Amino acid sequence: MNEESAHSRIDQLREEIDDHNRKYYVESRPEISDLEYDRLYRELQSLEAAHPELITPESPTQRIGDAPVAQLRSVEHRVPMLSIDNTYSLPELAEYGRRTSKLLGDEPVEWVVELKVDGVAVSVVYENGVLRRGVTRGNGIVGDDVTHNIRTIRDVPLRLKGGDVPSLLEVRGEIYITNSDLVILNQQRQERGEAPFANTRNVTAGSIRTLDPRVCAARRLRMFCHGVGYCEGLAVTDHMAFLDKLRAYGLPVTPHVARFSDFGAAMGYCEELIGKLHELDFEVDGLVLKVNQFRQREQLGATAKSPRWLIAYKFEKYEAATRLKRITVQVGKTGAITPVAELEPVELAGTIVSRTSLHNADEIARKDIRVGDEIIVEKAGKIIPHVVRVEKHKRTSALPPFRFPTQCPACGTPLVKDEGGVYVRCPNGRCPEQLKERIRYFASRGAMDIEGLGDKLIDQLVSRKLVTGYADLYRLEQQQLMNLERIGKKSAQNLVDAIAASKSRGLARLINGLSIRHVGARVSTVIARHFGTMKKLRNASLEELAAIDEIGPVIARSVHRFLHGAEGIAVIDGLQAVGVSMELPRTDADPGNQVLAGKTIVVTGTLARHTRDGIKELISQLGGRVASTISGSTGFLLAGEKAGNKLAKAQQLGVPVLTEAEFEQLIRE
Repeated sequence: MNEESAHSRIDQLREEIDDHNRKYYVESRPEISDLEYDRLYRELQSLEAAHPELITPESPTQRIGDAPVAQLRSVEHRVPMLSIDNTYSLPELAEYGRRTSKLLGDEPVEWVVELKVDGVAVSVVYENGVLRRGVTRGNGIVGDDVTHNIRTIRDVPLRLKGGDVPSLLEVRGEIYITNSDLVILNQQRQERGEAPFANTRNVTAGSIRTLDPRVCAARRLRMFCHGVGYCEGLAVTDHMAFLDKLRAYGLPVTPHVARFSDFGAAMGYCEELIGKLHELDFEVDGLVLKVNQFRQREQLGATAKSPRWLIAYKFEKYEAATRLKRITVQVGKTGAITPVAELEPVELAGTIVSRTSLHNADEIARKDIRVGDEIIVEKAGKIIPHVVRVEKHKRTSALPPFRFPTQCPACGTPLVKDEGGVYVRCPNGRCPEQLKERIRYFASRGAMDIEGLGDKLIDQLVSRKLVTGYADLYRLEQQQLMNLERIGKKSAQNLVDAIAASKSRGLARLINGLSIRHVGARVSTVIARHFGTMKKLRNASLEELAAIDEIGPVIARSVHRFLHGAEGIAVIDGLQAVGVSMELPRTDADPGNQVLAGKTIVVTGTLARHTRDGIKELISQLGGRVASTISGSTGFLLAGEKAGNKLAKAQQLGVPVLTEAEFEQLIRE
C-alpha cells in the first residue's frame, strides 16, 4: 500500500475507532462486537507500524504511553477549582434556594440538578479540539498534571468532533470506575495474588495519580463532564446549552441531568434520583443543584472557598457485606414479577437488614448476583437498601446463575417481558396473587379507604373465591364474612358498612384504586377533575387524554387501553352495577374555583370541620396538591389541633401556616 492510500485508510480507521469508542463508552450503545473492534484496532496498529511518519498524538493507538513519567508536575488552574458548599438537610437546602433567589432580586431562576459522582475531580483542556492537558483539582489553585493517564481513558476523546470547537476549552469533570469494572479488577488481582481494592473511589484516586500510564489503562477508568473552566471562543450562555455542546463534541456528560424553573421542583427531583440509585453502575454521594444561566452565576459570584451559584445536597452512605441466602419472587398488582434478596441479617445504618429488592431480572444479570455470593449492600441517606455489587473474587465454588422464572409462581401463566422495558410480568389478570395485591391497593387509604379489610382477610376472600374482582366486595354479606377465620358478627357488619361507605369516595379515588399502569393518586386526580364523570372519561379519545397537562402519551395509552379493553370494560361495568359513584363527589367547592391551583399543601393536626380525607379531596378539587412532607416548595401548612413536628418545621422554613378558619376564608374569597 502506497503512502497516499495508507494515509487515507489510517484516517478512516481512526475516525471509525473514535466513533465506536464514543458509542461504547459515552452513549452505551455499541454497534459492533469486541472482536470486530479489535480487528479495526490491529489494522490501524499495523498500518502505523509500516508508516511511523503518519503517527499523530491523537491517534487511538497513542492512548497508552511507552514509559512512565518521572514525577507528577504541578500545574496552576487558570480558573480556580473551588470547593462546593454542601448540606445534608432538606430545610437547609430550601433555605439556600430562597437565599439565592433574594440575591438575584427575586428574578426567575432556572436550576439544574446533576448527580454528584463519587470519584476524583479533574480539569481537561483542549486546544483547537486536541487534548493537551489533564490536571487534578489538587488544592483548587494548583493540581497534578495527569495528562499521561487521562489519555488512557477511552471515553475521553483525543480530538473533539465537529467544526465549531472553541480555540480553548477547559472542561471540569469526575474520573470514576464502575462497580462492575471493580468486580472484574478485583478478580484479576486475586488471580495474581494481590489484595483487592476496597471501593471504587480508592481505585480511582490511586490510578489517576500513578506514574505509569499502562497501570492506569488497565484500571478501566472513565469520566463524566459537568462543568466549564477557562474557555476562549465558546458561544453558550447557560449550563444546559454547554452540556449539549459537550455531547456534540463527543465528550461524556453526567447522566440524568434535568432543568427546573422552580427550586422546589428541583428538590423533588433530588428525592426521585435517590430512589433510583440502584439503577446506576457507579457511586454517587449526593446531588448538585446549580444556577443554569451564566449571567446569573457571575452576578452571584463566590466566597473565598465556594461559588454561590451551586450547592451539593449530600447523604451519608452506609455499606455492609453480607451473604445472599436465596432469591424469592413476588407478584405485584400490575403483574410485575419482583425478585427479592433474602440475606443473612446485617446491621446497616442502625437497622437490621434481612431482605432487599433486586428490582428486575436485568439487574440480577447485570450484577451477576448468585445465591451464596457475598454482596455489598448500601443505604444512601438511610433509604431502602440496595445491592451495590457482588464480591466475585470471594466465590469459593461455582455458583449457578439465578434462573428467572418463566411461569408465574402463583398461577403458572407464561411470563412476558415489557416491550422495550425491564420488567417481566404475569399477563393473567385473574392471577390470584395479582388480585390480592389489587384488592389491597383498592382498599387502601389513598384509594377507596375500606377500613378493616386487611391482608389476612383479603387472602381468605380470594382463596375461597368469595372475591374475584372489585365488584364482589360490594356483594359480601355479614354471614359470609362470619364464616371466615377470626371475624365475629360485629366485625363482619362493620366491614360490610365500611365497604358500602366506600361507594361514595368519588371518581379520583376510584381511578387510583383500579391499579392502571402508570396511574397514581396525582394523575387520578388530574384526570377526574378534567372529565368529571367516568362516562366522559370512557368517551375520551387517546388524543384528548394525551393533551391533558401532566398526562402525556405513555399514561394516556395506558388509561385508554384499560378503559377500552375487555377486562377494563368488565371492571367498570361491574362497579357501576353495584352502585359505586363514578363522578366527582359533591363538596363545598365551586367547580370553577381553582384558588389553590399550583399550590402544594400539607395538612397536619386534628381539624374541627373536615375529615382528613375530606380536606384532601377539597384541596384537590380547588386545584391544589396535597403533600405529606414540608419543603421549601410547600405553599402553606393547614394546621389543626396538636399540629406537632410539621408545624415546627414549617416555621423553621418560613412556610405560611393557616388555621382551619383562615383556610375556609381563603377558599371563600
